[in-house]
Amino acid sequence: MKKIVYIFVALASVLSLSSCHKDLLDQVPTGELASSQFWKTTDDATYALNGCYTEVRRLFDRDYMFDGLGEYLRYRSSGTTSQSTGDRAIAYRSGTYSNPATATGSSYTNYYTYSYAGINRCNYVIQNVEGMLEGASDDVKTSLEGIIGEAKMMRAMIYFRLITMWGDVPYFDTIINTNDEVSDIARTPIADIYQHCYDDFTYAWEHCPDRPVAIGRQSKWGALAFRGKLQLYWACWNRTNWPWGKTLAPNGGWPELDTFTASQSESDAAYKAAAADFKKVIEESGLKLYMDGEPGECGDLGDWEHLPNYYYLFTPLANNSEELMVAFAHGGTGTNQGDELMRDFGTRATQGSQGWGQPRFGLIDRYQSTVTGDFCPPVTRLNPSSASDAYTRENSALNPETYRNRDYRMKSSVMWEGERMYCYLNLAFDKVRLYRYKTLTGTVKGYEAPNDAINADADAEGTIMRKFVINYAGVGRSDGDYNWPAMRLADVYLMYAEAANEAYGPTGDGGLAVDVVNRVRHRGNLPPLKAEKYTDKETFFYAIEQERIVELFAEGHRFWDLRRWRSIERVWCEPQTSGGVKLYDAWGALKNTYFNNTAFRTFQRYYIFQIPNSERNKNPNLTQNTPWL
Repeated sequence: MKKIVYIFVALASVLSLSSCHKDLLDQVPTGELASSQFWKTTDDATYALNGCYTEVRRLFDRDYMFDGLGEYLRYRSSGTTSQSTGDRAIAYRSGTYSNPATATGSSYTNYYTYSYAGINRCNYVIQNVEGMLEGASDDVKTSLEGIIGEAKMMRAMIYFRLITMWGDVPYFDTIINTNDEVSDIARTPIADIYQHCYDDFTYAWEHCPDRPVAIGRQSKWGALAFRGKLQLYWACWNRTNWPWGKTLAPNGGWPELDTFTASQSESDAAYKAAAADFKKVIEESGLKLYMDGEPGECGDLGDWEHLPNYYYLFTPLANNSEELMVAFAHGGTGTNQGDELMRDFGTRATQGSQGWGQPRFGLIDRYQSTVTGDFCPPVTRLNPSSASDAYTRENSALNPETYRNRDYRMKSSVMWEGERMYCYLNLAFDKVRLYRYKTLTGTVKGYEAPNDAINADADAEGTIMRKFVINYAGVGRSDGDYNWPAMRLADVYLMYAEAANEAYGPTGDGGLAVDVVNRVRHRGNLPPLKAEKYTDKETFFYAIEQERIVELFAEGHRFWDLRRWRSIERVWCEPQTSGGVKLYDAWGALKNTYFNNTAFRTFQRYYIFQIPNSERNKNPNLTQNTPWL
């Protein structure tokens, strides 16, 4: 904890020298000025608030890395210095995201430390702006309370993430000026921090504007959605009757956290409260899905010119979309504030990108048929060196025809055998290239032009990303200007369905749960759910989980879902299971084996992170989570 003050001061110094684009939220509190000269006007308060956004953005805008700890995204890096420009990934740096079975939470000291730097920045704004309220006119007071609401919302978002990762953590809500103030602070019980987060989200809901006042700013509906999400997680943590996960949680709850006792009655109440918050957003906010949730065009197999609306939701074209309810802005080319989505997900053929994150081939089988609305038969994985008809056999993983009439979100998110994309080098259009597994350069035989191969040297399983990879010139691999969503309206729909299902059953609460799931499915051009998919709570849960997998793929949700659902053993295997889980590529070759005879303690560590030992060495009152003793 002693690092907090040093880092806060250092970051303030660094950021004060960076580019001053008010619309990009790259401002810092003017700490060098005496209070008598600053904190006089709403402009002063806004200037300081923008420093919060700069600080907090770094804690959420690379969340896709965490999906590497799930089963559908292969993330092959640990967030190293070489992977990022400047300090863009500094909070995520040194975390391990590449192996679900071993990356269990001991490498996240940076995330812990920079979270508290963000909290201190928020407290700096809240405390000083609260001091401006006395004597302010009604109009000015309303503006100042809105600024306080935005800062409180971000503070709550950080504490929410902290308790999700570590359980009990130290809590403070005042400015920390010296190391002595935090060098002996103890961990606050998770229930207390939950209440603080609830209160902060509530204040933001009551005082933030109906719509963001500038790009990347917070609104009341984003705050209410996050309050609903907080209560949904609280319901999951308190649940004692999961139908799975009996090995590690025989009574449900969160047994790895010694100070927490699950309460089913509290869980039931939290599901209802979460559903109420989400329902209010859905029915009263007036917010709409991007392009009204319509599927748009989906070109034929191999078409690169006609992509569904879902693809464009993850490009700057959607930056002003109401669906991006809580989003952190990036500056783009020349600002040193760009996103690195293309670098992290593109290939060498797209601005020399590095493809740190790529779909695991098993994701292919999760995309359902637009004809039946249900799963297709699992693809057959064939090695072309031993199967001469591997590229033509019916249902072969290498036969493009296998993927005809699939969920439009597949075309938008993933590239498979025979798909094409625009490619760029030196910020200019290069050519349209074709993806073929294990073919990195040259002309691909057997395909009509354009058939120059995509250099996808980071691909390891037979699919690459289309989602997040920009399809127009002029943007470097680290210079994107996409507003990264920390909360999307589609996620609100699916969280509502989950909470309402647990509180009232699939068709309770007016049947809205099934309706909103179908709205999300519609953007994939899928037919509505068949009645058999929501006959009971457990069946409908799996239908909701399916939509979360394909709708939120690579957005940083799957890992947290698996943990709050106590589902590690369900989707992988039970502890100490001989053989573990084997993952194969498109050719049927074994690529990874996870959780092979993995110890009970390793599974426990997946559910709760290690309090950084570097912090405990400085603070004798920081206890350690039991699985890490």
